[in-house]
Amino acid sequence: MRPFSIFLTLLFSMLVLACANPLIEINKELRAQIIEVHDEVMPKMGELMSLEKKAWAQADSLFAQDSTASVKIDAMRSLAETLNQAHEGMFVWMRQYSLDEEGKTPEEIKSYLDEQLLKVNQVNVAIKAALDQAATQLKD
Repeated sequence: MRPFSIFLTLLFSMLVLACANPLIEINKELRAQIIEVHDEVMPKMGELMSLEKKAWAQADSLFAQDSTASVKIDAMRSLAETLNQAHEGMFVWMRQYSLDEEGKTPEEIKSYLDEQLLKVNQVNVAIKAALDQAATQLKD
């Protein structure tokens, strides 16, 4: 290969890498955002389970006191289910989240990460909403 051809090949390779780098950096930032959202709500998993048990206990207690208080009992059971679904939502998301990017283009990875950021944000919202609901409905 002639020196000029080698130079053009290297120049072309550098241009291709330079164009790909912004997307690689964007994907790196998306991964960090996903983990940040996960890390924000993951510590709340124990609280969700505790509040779910408390809601079930209050439903049972209300039933034992007055089995005709169906509206209050149903509200506690519904809250317990909401807390359970928020808890399960996190683990469903974590089981399907994959870091395997082998053989995928930066564009495919970005598309996947965009979707995962949306999903983990939905999990975040569900967890916070369930906790807020529990704070207003559960009495000590």
